[in-house]
Amino acid sequence: MDFFWNYLAAVNVVGFVLYGYDKFLAKAHQRRIPERILLLAAAAGGSPGCWLAMVLFRHKTRKPKFKFGVPAILLLQLALAGAYWYYFVR
Repeated sequence: MDFFWNYLAAVNVVGFVLYGYDKFLAKAHQRRIPERILLLAAAAGGSPGCWLAMVLFRHKTRKPKFKFGVPAILLLQLALAGAYWYYFVR
């Protein structure tokens, strides 16, 4: 179970850093991180970190794919975690 929590912590940090670095690249007019990589970081379990970075850095908040997609991924992951807890842990 420690691996699971370590994985979640790592993927959230990576997601947060990716979104922050992409914002930095955008301001510097440099080549950007592909959107599919940013969304993959959220889908891999890093949706809380990605969403937090979106809010803090005000990055990707106008694009519907991110504005609605990342929170939808987060809600889906929370629902799956709740179902897992309900059926297997309690």
